[in-house]
Amino acid sequence: MEWETGENERARVLLLRARERATTDRVFMKSAILERECKNFEEALKLIEEGIREFPSFEKFYMMGGQISKDDINDTERARSFFQRGLRACPKSIVLWILASELEERMNVVKARSIFDLSRLKNPQSPMLWVHAVRLERRVGNEKLAFSLMAKALQECPNSGLLRAEAIKIAARPEKKARCADAIKRCPDDPLIITAVASLFATERKYEKARKWLERAVALNADLGDSWAHYLAFEYAFGTVESQERIIKRCVKAEPKHGELWCKVAKNMANRKMKIDEILILVARGIEFKSK
Repeated sequence: MEWETGENERARVLLLRARERATTDRVFMKSAILERECKNFEEALKLIEEGIREFPSFEKFYMMGGQISKDDINDTERARSFFQRGLRACPKSIVLWILASELEERMNVVKARSIFDLSRLKNPQSPMLWVHAVRLERRVGNEKLAFSLMAKALQECPNSGLLRAEAIKIAARPEKKARCADAIKRCPDDPLIITAVASLFATERKYEKARKWLERAVALNADLGDSWAHYLAFEYAFGTVESQERIIKRCVKAEPKHGELWCKVAKNMANRKMKIDEILILVARGIEFKSK
């Protein structure tokens, strides 16, 4: 409460008492987040190191330490150290593998690729690792390898809605319908797939069908913020002010907390105090719907 009302010094004192009398990994984490928000980056990293000594298997310490080092103080070596230590302590942490690869991608694509190769050996049948490996190859323009990886991913994880939806997105236009049919057959009630199919209908100017499928997506899982954001993005492109406002109100009522795009915005330190409608609009503005 003190933190939320801007009383950072009081919040800092309470967190200090908590670390002394009822220490947990979350108490250390909250303490570090407070210092990061106050731009006391070295103090935040000091608290993270203390937390690691107390709770070495808490993966979020390594994530945050690496992110502060990379994004806030521009210390690549320090970030690499946090991620490497984290992967030794938490080899099953999918997010840590992804962060480690993203760090290396800026300097050495081969090393970034090898991190994903190793990550899949240690974490077989992980759709998220496959998806990010595919996206890496597409970012560097290696479409052939991206499609090859996707084929292998679908063999290993044939019932993954995440992978099936990604396969629809990256497929050539003549192949998209077949990809949609395969995905629906495998995962008929996956909101990610339903959203991807809706996007295809939108590109074909079948707006009512697209709207029905987006409606189905949010009905299947109202906690998935990405579905709401795609729905609002669609209404921004093809709907009315009234339809946009209806989506925003329904999303606020649903209080979504999950979704890859949603969490990327919601967990950004700069957006920490944003309300649901503000997060929704920000995510939706980054999604583009196109017609043929």
